[in-house]
Amino acid sequence: MANKLMVVIPCYNEEEVLHETAARMTEKMASLIRKGYCDEDSRVLFVDDGSKDRTWELIQELHDRQPLFEGLRLSRNRGHQNALLAGLMTAKAHCDFSISMDADLQDDLDAMDRFIEEYRKGCDVVYGVRNKRDTDTFFKRQTALLFYRLMKGLGVDITFNHADYRLMSRRALEGLSQFREVNLFLRGLAPLVGYQSGYVYYDRGERFAGESKYPFKKMLAFAIDGITSFSVKPLRLITTIGLLIFIVSLLMLLYTLVAWIAGRTVIGWTSTLASIWMIGGIQLLSLGVIGEYIGKIYNETKKRPRFIIDRYLNSEGADPVVDA
Repeated sequence: MANKLMVVIPCYNEEEVLHETAARMTEKMASLIRKGYCDEDSRVLFVDDGSKDRTWELIQELHDRQPLFEGLRLSRNRGHQNALLAGLMTAKAHCDFSISMDADLQDDLDAMDRFIEEYRKGCDVVYGVRNKRDTDTFFKRQTALLFYRLMKGLGVDITFNHADYRLMSRRALEGLSQFREVNLFLRGLAPLVGYQSGYVYYDRGERFAGESKYPFKKMLAFAIDGITSFSVKPLRLITTIGLLIFIVSLLMLLYTLVAWIAGRTVIGWTSTLASIWMIGGIQLLSLGVIGEYIGKIYNETKKRPRFIIDRYLNSEGADPVVDA
C-alpha cells in the first residue's frame, strides 16, 4: 500500500504556537516513519490564511531548515474552511492520504497512529471524535450539544463531537474536489463523499498558546452556514408555521363573528397588540431565514474562487495542483 502522508494544518496568526507545533510534528512524523506507517517523503503542509503576524515568515524559516515542512500562502484571509480546503486540494496531488488538524495542539497527535491503522483496514475517511468536552466552558459545551442535535434533527449527516481532525485517502480527496459549493462546511461534506469510514476517539487538550480563532460571533455564523448549506427544513418550518397561523386566524375570524352575532363586539386591546407583535415577529424571522438562503444562492451563482494561492513552498519545486 502507498504510504505518503501529508498533514494539512491551516494557520491564522499562529506565531505563538507554530514553533512548538513544528517541534511536536517533527517528533511525531519521525515516529510514524519508524513504525512504517508512512513513507520518508511524507510532509507537513502549513496553510497561511492571510495572517497578519509573522506566521508566514516562520513557515518559510521552517521550510528552509527542514524539507519535512511545506508552506502554502493564500492571497488573503479566506476563513478556516477555505484554507483547509486549499491545503487538502494541494495535498491530493502529492500524497496517498492526508490528515487535517488545527495548529493549536489541542488535537491528540498520538491518535494519528490509530487513524492510519483504520486507513490500512480499508477506510477512506477516518473521523477524530472527542471523548468529552471537559476543556470547554459550560456555555460552549451546551451550545455545541445544541448545534449537533439541531443538525441531526434537520437531517444533516454529521458526526457528533467531530471537528476537522480527520484522515482522507487520495480517493476521498478526489471525491471532495467534485463538490463545488462556495459556502463551505467540510464537516458536512466529508460524509457526503461516501466510501468506507471509521472513527477514532481521543481526548482533546488545552490550547498551547494564543487565542481561539472561533469567538461566539464566528461560531454562530459557522453554525448558520452549516444549517443553511445542508438542510431546507427551516424553509419547510416557515411553511408549517404559516399554515398554523392561517388556521388560528380562521378560528379567530369564527370567534369574532360569533361575538358580533351575540352582541359582544368590544375587543380587548391586549389581544390585538399581542397578535400584531407575534405575527410581525414571525414575519421578520421568516424573512430573515429566507434571506439567508437567498444570500447563499447569490454567492453560489457568482462562482467566485474559494481561495487564491499566493505562494507554495515545497521540496519538489512543483506548483500546487488545485481546483479552487
